Amino acid sequence: MHHLVQIWFQWVEQWGYVGIILLMAMESSIFPVPSEIVIPPAAFLAMEGKLNTFGVIAAGTFGSWLGATATYWAALWLGRVFIGRWGRYFLLSEHKLERAERWIRRYEAGGIFFARLLPVIRHVISIPAGIIRMNFATFSVMTLAGSALWCSVLAWFGQKVLTREMIESKDATALIKAVKESGNFHTIVIACVVITVLYLLVVSLTGKKRSTEYAAQGITVWSGVTIQNRRWPGVAR
Repeated sequence: MHHLVQIWFQWVEQWGYVGIILLMAMESSIFPVPSEIVIPPAAFLAMEGKLNTFGVIAAGTFGSWLGATATYWAALWLGRVFIGRWGRYFLLSEHKLERAERWIRRYEAGGIFFARLLPVIRHVISIPAGIIRMNFATFSVMTLAGSALWCSVLAWFGQKVLTREMIESKDATALIKAVKESGNFHTIVIACVVITVLYLLVVSLTGKKRSTEYAAQGITVWSGVTIQNRRWPGVAR
């Protein structure tokens, strides 16, 4: 794995924007490419004038969307049964798949956006989105927005934390460690988690209130379809 990480880091140095797009596309699919070895080093190279900071963020965002889109359509085409049966070979157990599906069905667009900011979750969130056939335009907008924010955070850290010595050492593990051990990095990750929790809390409370109002009005919500309950003459309840 360490050898692969070094190779991926070299792609960023040698291939520039193309390498960023390719690696971030892999990062947004089932391939375990850490984004910490892609965006921060590229942003540092941009600070030296070898790349452009906004170009790095744009390439990272597009690559993330590209990988997420490929995963979305693959999941939609393969279907729930196939993924449920073979997903465990790609570290996607039935339990994880069910939890991800519930997440998407409940939080929808906001769930996609915040998932792009959370470790691990952002790698697999496209699968349930494809399975339930979430609106692709909504999926794309939320993926692009969340990815742009995440890439911007990583680019900022790359220019604040990394040094020329780290880049020249070719030690990708040291780069990842430097970014993750930064106090500001932890602060932003915690902030993302807190914002996500607050969002989920609001959605949960709103959902309960809505359900109570529906029940009081004799309305049943089933699989996203609202049904008006009526009492028909001569029909017992």
